[in-house]
Amino acid sequence: MNRLKNQWFLSLLVAFACATAYGQQEPGPHDFGKMWTFENPPKAWFKEAYNYDLDQEWFDEARVSALRFATWCSASFVSPNGLVMTNHHCSQPVVSDLQKEGENFDKNGFYAATLGEERRNPELFVEQLIKVADVTERVKSIIGNPATDDERQAKTQEAISTVVKEYTTKPGWENLRLQTVPFYSGAKFSLYGYKRYDDVRLVFIPEAQLGFFGGDPDNFTYPRYNLDCTFWRVYDENGQPLNTSSNYFPFNTDGIQDGTPVFVIGNPGSTERYRTVAQLEYDRDYRYPVDIEFFTNRMKMLEEEYAANPNDDTKNTIFSLSNSLKAIKGTEDGLNDPALFDRKVKMEQKIKANAPGKTYWDDMAKYYVELSKYGSELRFLAPSPMSGSILSMLHLINQYTTLAAENPESPELEGLEKQLTEAAHAVSDPKEVKTFGMVLGEVKKFAQADDTYITTLLDGRTPENAAKEICTTSVFADEKDLSKLLDKNTKKFLKSKDPLIAAAGLLVPEYNKAVKAFQSTGVARKNIEQKVAGEVFKVYGDALPPDATFTLRISDGVVKGYDYNGTIAPIKTTYYGLYERYYANDGKFPWSLPERWLNPSMDLLKSPMNYVATTDIIGGNSGSPMINVKRECVGLIFDGNIESLPGKFIFDEKDNRTVAVHAGGIVAALRYIYKADRLVAELTGK
Repeated sequence: MNRLKNQWFLSLLVAFACATAYGQQEPGPHDFGKMWTFENPPKAWFKEAYNYDLDQEWFDEARVSALRFATWCSASFVSPNGLVMTNHHCSQPVVSDLQKEGENFDKNGFYAATLGEERRNPELFVEQLIKVADVTERVKSIIGNPATDDERQAKTQEAISTVVKEYTTKPGWENLRLQTVPFYSGAKFSLYGYKRYDDVRLVFIPEAQLGFFGGDPDNFTYPRYNLDCTFWRVYDENGQPLNTSSNYFPFNTDGIQDGTPVFVIGNPGSTERYRTVAQLEYDRDYRYPVDIEFFTNRMKMLEEEYAANPNDDTKNTIFSLSNSLKAIKGTEDGLNDPALFDRKVKMEQKIKANAPGKTYWDDMAKYYVELSKYGSELRFLAPSPMSGSILSMLHLINQYTTLAAENPESPELEGLEKQLTEAAHAVSDPKEVKTFGMVLGEVKKFAQADDTYITTLLDGRTPENAAKEICTTSVFADEKDLSKLLDKNTKKFLKSKDPLIAAAGLLVPEYNKAVKAFQSTGVARKNIEQKVAGEVFKVYGDALPPDATFTLRISDGVVKGYDYNGTIAPIKTTYYGLYERYYANDGKFPWSLPERWLNPSMDLLKSPMNYVATTDIIGGNSGSPMINVKRECVGLIFDGNIESLPGKFIFDEKDNRTVAVHAGGIVAALRYIYKADRLVAELTGK
């Protein structure tokens, strides 16, 4: 960051502080977040905010101590011997295959008392960011000045591939996995070189009851009581623990207090903080309300199913949907917050004022006025397991009728006939009929005035009754009648007045129109996004961090409580609180505890468990270490509070909090509950 940018950033901080003091809702200097890239860390800001004068060596060593855990989480080295720390919920998908007969890691956890007992999952890998290069000028030289949006997209992909090929043989880049990453929607490009480790072995995972204590009700909340941690170990090509003595975060079990500056180093997945106001209005008024309806209805149906037939698969699906629903509702609440939304409006006004004559924002608004007509169909009429087999069959019927009309002699028709025959049983399944009725109800609820297709289909009936009548009166409900209809007589099929075929003819074309509307403008909208981000970049440069891209970032903040629910959330919780939750809920799931946890020592009870800080995170950050200025690990992040969910589109420092497992709390559990002396000694040196 050059001196001019430093001066601008510090002046913006002063201006924001003054505006806040007088209660004005002006855009803040961190509205775009604090997910800084390692090639451009805000050294001047760290100096101003914390009086930390961090050199490049500090950032380089922090970078190579961090990891990407498979393709969905973050992690880090936390010992000189390749020990890796991440979350329980990051590890859960890849530990079940490691269980031997009679073992149950969810119920009993797992601890390898010796190196020989550590277990490898051959499908698991971690990646370490070794090399970083700014390739903006090279990429742009290849892109040139394309005449059309489609040409620009093609040239951009060509440039990205070319740069990767060019660096493959450069000294220091050999044998690395290379990735060209666009930032600011293509205003800047970086090349990342990752070292991949494939020999990763499980060392410790707690019981699921501890890894996700409180379940969905406590998710995205604080105060919190979770031991959401797992330890793995990376082995080298000789089958020995990897030597990481020069690149790991040593544990500090007592490294935080109120106001302690901290840093999260991890791989945030995706943010949308550079979306235009028109895009955010679409999200607020169409995208998220539709998604909320979709997930709410399916979760209700699954809860009914689980009540009748409890099983782990259904329970896990309910949790996944509930987690998604909670996140979406939190984002929607933020978009409906006038103060937060006004900040986005005012920031856009500032950018537009510095781009006279540019119509990007108006152009984007026109696209989303049109797309708002199709958002509900795109979601509700898409074939998917969550929308039932009957809707999927309607898509097959439409595929069959389209092909039969175009080419009645097509050999593909026979295969489609077989698929239709196999799928037909769904119309006689009460559960599937109910799901179909739910889909029709969703379409009706969100239908616009000119959506006559749904009123034609319902014909004065309720969605539930329409679904039942369509299915019970269709030839698809009778195997023999269906066989006659599909007896290689496509004309008969095309002329049929069967209600299911008629439903396919009304619903599926509407879905196809929605897909076409979004796809046909996708490239144009992407290019407008690039141009808008470019205008932001012209004004602020890289003083503002780019949107998250599941690439390594460093986020700064301080340990700090906040006001909530009429009281104050403390900076930390203790194991005392864990047991209070257990007894207050009579030990009922999801606040139950395993047997070995029921007689805790006083030393455990007094130990810290979770804590909060003002750092900027999002999905993908799970498993990230939280470190202090000495590059010591003081915690392991696993969640954000409910107030953090608007972080998808704006970062609000006031109540946004990262929730982390306290390093001291991890060691306390290992020492007093699991008797994991080997692991404790490796983490603490004693």
